[in-house]
Amino acid sequence: MVKCPRCGYDNHSSTTYCENCSYILKGSSTGQKKGGWKMGTVKKIALIIGIIAIALILFSVIYNFTQPSNEESLNVIVADSNVQEGSSHPYEVKVVYDGTWYSKSGEPSSLQEQSNQGNHTFNLDCAAWDKVYVLAEKTDGASGVMKVQLIRNGEVVAENSTTDGTNQITINYQS
Repeated sequence: MVKCPRCGYDNHSSTTYCENCSYILKGSSTGQKKGGWKMGTVKKIALIIGIIAIALILFSVIYNFTQPSNEESLNVIVADSNVQEGSSHPYEVKVVYDGTWYSKSGEPSSLQEQSNQGNHTFNLDCAAWDKVYVLAEKTDGASGVMKVQLIRNGEVVAENSTTDGTNQITINYQS
């Protein structure tokens, strides 16, 4: 005879459930878990943190592979939906002058300084969508013509000139 631990009823030794209250009796293999995951709380937390870490690493790898390269991100889509190939330096400044000159140019918050003599063309460290500022002045005080051109992807987008020996040339441009 097997006594039920819940209600105390005496059951036959072959019964699986108490005949009085339906409690699963000891010694019965039905309904008992054998060899399940017996894991402590610390191990469960470590397992969850490990799964989250693996998910974040996978997300990071997938995200990095789906981002465009620097060259691709500088391509410009114009109004007719054509892609206009950009470059890492889409703007250039061309100074046409026989004497010595000085310039500050680029995106207004980070201007590049140039000082040179004679005709010179140089790249600006600006993106195609940046506002561009150019300030050029003669440093020799001569009265010859000084011309400054702002070139974007090979095309002149702004131009200014002066013949005065002390005057400055400025160009403010935003596409």
